[in-house]
Amino acid sequence: MDSNLDISGLIFDLDGTLLNTLLSIANSFNRTLEQLGHPPHPVAAYRYFIGDGARQCAIRCLPETATSGTEIEKTLDLQRADYRENWQNDVAIYPGIGELLAQLNQLSVPIAVLSNKDHSFTQQCIGHFFPNIDFGIVLGYSFDIPHKPNPIGALAIARRLNLRQSTIALVGDTAMDMQTAAACNMISIGVLWGFRDQAELLAAGARVLVSMPHEIMSLVVDQRQ
Repeated sequence: MDSNLDISGLIFDLDGTLLNTLLSIANSFNRTLEQLGHPPHPVAAYRYFIGDGARQCAIRCLPETATSGTEIEKTLDLQRADYRENWQNDVAIYPGIGELLAQLNQLSVPIAVLSNKDHSFTQQCIGHFFPNIDFGIVLGYSFDIPHKPNPIGALAIARRLNLRQSTIALVGDTAMDMQTAAACNMISIGVLWGFRDQAELLAAGARVLVSMPHEIMSLVVDQRQ
């Protein structure tokens, strides 16, 4: 583990990092596929379907013979309608995350969220599952904020928090998170409890890997001593 860090703030990914939403998203897409007459997928398959937005997930879910623009849009419309009704179901906060975020708040370490989930759903999830945590800014995908690894969202957060990019840690579970950190000259922290594995995170340039949330707290505390 790289101990030579200078962390002044942290940007957290949402799905696979703060919240285990794998079952929730898989169930929503599978209900949509069945509604359209397409076969569902095993929950585990969604580990690689999700991560870079609902559209890409829809394309990966659909049979190769049903990936026309019209079918993709129909799938997205139905899935978003389903998710609006079920976004809070089958979701769990990863063990230790609540404690980590509360401790960071207690130390007045600026924290934020940057997700590839649609912005409205991102805000709903944070407000519902972390009502007592003070996030400086919460951003999801929108017209103005493209999906990661585009750096626009992370750079907007850095400006809002008024922190130097090189002292911000971007914490996530996928290659896209690590690539976003590299594009912004931020510290990349890969988490091993999420949807992807160690090999993907290392190949994408993760500077630090952590197996438990308390290890992130140790990184912040150690460099302040």
